[in-house]
Amino acid sequence: MVVVRNVCLSSDHYATLGLDRRCTAAQIRTAYRLLAKRHHPDLHGGAEEAVRRAQELNAAHEVLSDPARRRAYDRELAEAEQPTAAPRAAKVERNIAQDVLLQIGEFLRGTELEVRVQDPANPHGAETYALTVPAGTAPGTRFRLERGEPFAGGVVQVRVKVRPGFRFKARGTDLRGELRIDTRRATQGGTETMPGPTGAPVRVNIPAGVARGAVIRVAGEGLPKPRGGRGDLLVRITYRPEVRVTRAARF
Repeated sequence: MVVVRNVCLSSDHYATLGLDRRCTAAQIRTAYRLLAKRHHPDLHGGAEEAVRRAQELNAAHEVLSDPARRRAYDRELAEAEQPTAAPRAAKVERNIAQDVLLQIGEFLRGTELEVRVQDPANPHGAETYALTVPAGTAPGTRFRLERGEPFAGGVVQVRVKVRPGFRFKARGTDLRGELRIDTRRATQGGTETMPGPTGAPVRVNIPAGVARGAVIRVAGEGLPKPRGGRGDLLVRITYRPEVRVTRAARF
């Protein structure tokens, strides 16, 4: 007996009539007539086996001679023959991705990090990994840390991003900052120094008559690029115009 979706298929109607499932309607009629005559209970003295056989033949004919009922019956047979799928094991998340924010200087100098994974699915408890971010690492770089049992083959992927700083803002591999100068320097021009992203002084050449809000590009003083080299430092000039107030002469 085959049970599919609460539908019981106790017998195969095609086998009852001795037919293949690809048989035609005409073949179904012919087979039924011959078998019904051969197994008619009157010919067998009303024997119980003959009665049961006649009932099976009638049931098979009723289903297979009706096109709609035959299609439904064929679908049930096909579903019953499909192997039962084994229950899926609970999905184990082997791969983990995490972003971490680094200070601007850490991309240039490098740094050491400890990556700790608290996964309730790990019977061994927390996982701890050491991560070395080398000097000259570009923002957006991804590091892959191989996980051990029971997550062998999985990785912890750590992507490093820029933490916004007080003095500089990052845009890609370029840095943006401000430099305040006095009116004399703004008028005459010259060279000013300012702390760079690592703390070392950076020289900024100021053109004479520079406008407030002007942006001066200092090449190669930004963040590391993925394929080598560094972005630029974009310095916005600010200053307060000098105002002198004197008394007007009286005549």
